[in-house]
Amino acid sequence: MIILFIIKKSRKLILISLSILIIFSNGLVSNLLWIFLEYPLKKLDINSINKADAIVILSGGNQSSRYSSGIELYKAKKARKLIFTGGINPYSGDLTPRGDILIEKALSTGIPRNDLYTTKTVLNTYQEAKAIKNLIKEKINLGSKNVILVTTAFHMKRAKKVLERQGITVQPYPVDFKKINFKNTLANPLSWIPNASDLGKSSFAVREIIGRLYYRIW
Repeated sequence: MIILFIIKKSRKLILISLSILIIFSNGLVSNLLWIFLEYPLKKLDINSINKADAIVILSGGNQSSRYSSGIELYKAKKARKLIFTGGINPYSGDLTPRGDILIEKALSTGIPRNDLYTTKTVLNTYQEAKAIKNLIKEKINLGSKNVILVTTAFHMKRAKKVLERQGITVQPYPVDFKKINFKNTLANPLSWIPNASDLGKSSFAVREIIGRLYYRIW
């Protein structure tokens, strides 16, 4: 909008730009977006999870939360195989796949190497799903392809759908919820004041919504 303003010199474009900034940097709006992304998921008791062939931990997001939840599921004997995906950030100086790092970390907790797997290097959720399917077929040889999927709550809906398109049966185990009780947000006067933190949260939420739309069209 600002670039268009420079070209067309229209005040309306500047007003639209300011409106977008003010709306999406509001705590109420950012929290509503996160409520939408995480609905209807909720935190699960580990005892409510059925046993599966493998536990799959996706790369990205709050990796610490995903990792610790996956280890907890493994130690609760919900599955005998633990699969990490080899996600990398191509814009980062460190191109070591996350799966390699987390396998070393899991080994230090006493988990046998034969129970740990990682996919090839992947850049997005679609590549993760394809790599998981190939890994299960070629190395682990799981006939039923029944997995417990561990990822952040806002990402679960998209990730589950993409894996199911690869013929994988998914039992979701969402972690790292971001939403805040809306009544608490509404009662907090600071939530009404535009700020950079909430603008960042809104931006992240919009990115996930765009991702969902892309995979739905695709």
